[in-house]
Amino acid sequence: MTTTTDDGAVSWGAVIAGAVGAAALSLVLFLLGTGLGLAVVSPWASERISGTAASVSTIVWVTAVQLLASVLGGYLAGRLRTRWVTVHTNEVFFRDTAHGFLAWAVATLLMATLLSSAIATAVSTTVKAGGEVAKSAVALAGAGVGAAGAAASADDQGGNNPVGYFVDSLFRPSDIANSNPTAPAPNGASPVPRDRLTEVARIFANALESGQLAESDRRYLGQLVAANTGMTPAEAEQRVTDTFTALRQNLEQAKAKAKQVADDARKASAALALWLVVSLFVGAFVASLAATFGGRLRDSSVLVKT
Repeated sequence: MTTTTDDGAVSWGAVIAGAVGAAALSLVLFLLGTGLGLAVVSPWASERISGTAASVSTIVWVTAVQLLASVLGGYLAGRLRTRWVTVHTNEVFFRDTAHGFLAWAVATLLMATLLSSAIATAVSTTVKAGGEVAKSAVALAGAGVGAAGAAASADDQGGNNPVGYFVDSLFRPSDIANSNPTAPAPNGASPVPRDRLTEVARIFANALESGQLAESDRRYLGQLVAANTGMTPAEAEQRVTDTFTALRQNLEQAKAKAKQVADDARKASAALALWLVVSLFVGAFVASLAATFGGRLRDSSVLVKT
């Protein structure tokens, strides 16, 4: 027996059925996309896909999922809705369109609820990643204090700190000193005291913060280097200048790289968000269009049967 009532402009049963079908298909396709994505991700550079290819494939897959799920949800909402007998054809077309849109909207809200934790995790991960690289850039920009302060620590001298490496390089034995018979043998020299290394780190810290190494600090560090390596004062001061210049360039390069990573992450996140919005709008349109086809087939099948 065919229902021909005109009561109610919205068949919520059909809308919910279409939304559930669309949400289920979206979930299955998203899981499939996740599996395919993990299959092509590899820690080996020769086997993994590029970042651009990964971004493009993600956008294409998300758009395809949205289209397929919207078509299914809209078609079910239009095909299962109540038949309106005394309603004008234009009104029927509008109602079918509205049913498709409502099915898409309910499915979108349902997926957002089901995947809220996953979405929140993905968003927070992106934000944290951008925040970490941004903080790295800031830390590197102010490495004159933080980095040298860590190098000055008595418990972790020269660990993972960039300043510690350059401080140690100041007191390396010199081939020039080895060829100078009047210079003390570097191998016989006593190790540089830790407090001296800490002092040098603090001097570098102050120089990095101010942007240049003061002449008095350069002379003092040259004396320390000359006393511990057997180099002449002029050679020692030149080593101090070269070491400080290399340290500053190293930190500037690291800062620029961190900023570039942060900017790339920001651009990728913005592009993904914009494409998601576009795919949602396209999904809403496709769902509405599919509902009109489903509704038309539903009415035509009833007419043929009667």
